[in-house]
Amino acid sequence: MYRSMAHQYRPPHWLRSGHIQSIWPALFRKVSLEDPETEVLPTDDKDELHLDWHRQGNNRLAIISHGLEGHSRRPYVLGLTRALLAEGWDVLAWNFRSCGGVMNHQPRFYHSGATEDLRRVVDHGMAQNYKTVFLSGFSMGGNLTLLYLAQQGERVDSRICGAVAYSVPCDLAGSADKLALPSRKIYMQRFLKDLRVKMVEKAQTFPDLVDVSGFDAIQDFHQFDDRYTAPLHGFENAEEYWAQCSALGRLKDIRVPALMVNAADDPFLSPSCFPESPSILGAHVRIDAPKWGGHVGFVEHGHDGYYWSERRALAFLQGVE
Repeated sequence: MYRSMAHQYRPPHWLRSGHIQSIWPALFRKVSLEDPETEVLPTDDKDELHLDWHRQGNNRLAIISHGLEGHSRRPYVLGLTRALLAEGWDVLAWNFRSCGGVMNHQPRFYHSGATEDLRRVVDHGMAQNYKTVFLSGFSMGGNLTLLYLAQQGERVDSRICGAVAYSVPCDLAGSADKLALPSRKIYMQRFLKDLRVKMVEKAQTFPDLVDVSGFDAIQDFHQFDDRYTAPLHGFENAEEYWAQCSALGRLKDIRVPALMVNAADDPFLSPSCFPESPSILGAHVRIDAPKWGGHVGFVEHGHDGYYWSERRALAFLQGVE
């Protein structure tokens, strides 16, 4: 029987705030690792994905997917990478199209359902003759990871032992509504500021497809996804994009052990991102919902530098290998 470990996370009182947890690691966490081996992986549509390899000659590989406007060297990625390396895993952290400081070549960039890119990365990793593969993702990368596994269904490669996904907006429409609230404006402004830079560059390269006039009037993901994400990736509108790319309705199709870790105080997640019914989760997906943790937070101040999220991943792996 599955037993949640959510109750084991009890941060100091000053960290019992979803907003502090969400902001603190980005501002103050530093994780030192040796520079990775980089690789450029071509795609079928004449684009490319940029990969960071952390190899030690192990026969087990962990593949990590970052979050919205993140990259492969964010502290949360490096923190999990460090913990996995210490436990005898090789790690492959990859960058979504347009992330990691290199703009991609095609008009499209990345989105929450771009599982064809994750599939290419997973297939490439498994082609290196690893015996065991573990998947992990943060925020958007968590939704992507779970959706990929759901699409694989019964066809999932037997070498994939399981997955842990953190702070997952598995209901994209619900999370878009949450981030549209006035109280979430600071987060929305940060995302839109970063995305504006990319859209300006896209508009310069593809002026017939991307128009940034009036961009500053965009206030939320309803407007951004409707104007850019949906049409650039083949969806009719934001609602169709969210409906087709949310992992929530597909969780029951996953056929490997998968853990979703969503903090109850996450300022990005709607109530629908905390499913409990077996009819939604299916037979293989479980959820931990600690009272605290924010969005991709789960801060700890242990002597080893690990965060609780990293300890949770290691405990999960002990049960599935």
